[in-house]
Amino acid sequence: MKKFDRFLTHACVALGLALLVAACVATAPPPNYSDIIAAPDRTEADRKNDERRKPDELLAFTGARPGMKVLDMGAGGGYSTELIARSVAPGGTVYSQSPADMFANAKKAYEERARRPAMKNAVRVERPFEDPLPPGVGDLDLITFFFFYHDTVWLGVDRQKMNRRMFEALKPGGLLILADHSARPGEGVSVAKNLHRIEESVVRHELEAAGFQFVSEARFLRNPDDPRTAQVQKNPVSNDEFVLKYRKPQ
Repeated sequence: MKKFDRFLTHACVALGLALLVAACVATAPPPNYSDIIAAPDRTEADRKNDERRKPDELLAFTGARPGMKVLDMGAGGGYSTELIARSVAPGGTVYSQSPADMFANAKKAYEERARRPAMKNAVRVERPFEDPLPPGVGDLDLITFFFFYHDTVWLGVDRQKMNRRMFEALKPGGLLILADHSARPGEGVSVAKNLHRIEESVVRHELEAAGFQFVSEARFLRNPDDPRTAQVQKNPVSNDEFVLKYRKPQ
């Protein structure tokens, strides 16, 4: 009986500590995102990328803060991974996902980036989109999926499986922030490869089918003057882009 009492006491203490850690993450104040973007050790290439990404507003919309556990889907060369790594430090971790056989240039860029001190709390995971995390990793606070969901169409990813796996990886109340290039109504996924765009309503439908609950959208990357007929890399005007926030219900 005494052994059981000791076991129960230890279990209660462990549970209390776990709840305390979770509460601290939930209540930790957000960092100064402008200071993160202005950090002197960021590269000129990243600063150039900032001009079209508006990372201060994007990071603020994610709510990334110290102590969080985050998955960055389709991370490529790691631009967004590094920003998130800076935002969740100290005490947080970002898992940077990309398939092992994808985009040699992006992989090389990530390897160079990974040597920087700002990436010390980033973990590279070379895994398929349908199973993006190593066994045992879950209970995430946040998933980010920036400007790559459309690529999963022409890459032949099982998006239903991918979305369900992301849903399972989040803790109850955890958030998914997804941004992508907007296609015209009615185009669906038909221009995902040639224009690198996807219709917003398709993304919303697929995420909600996986169980995600819509929270809000941001409009800081919207451009109503974009006719959405040009490939995003060759567009003479700023691309019209949607930014969506979803939650795993409690």
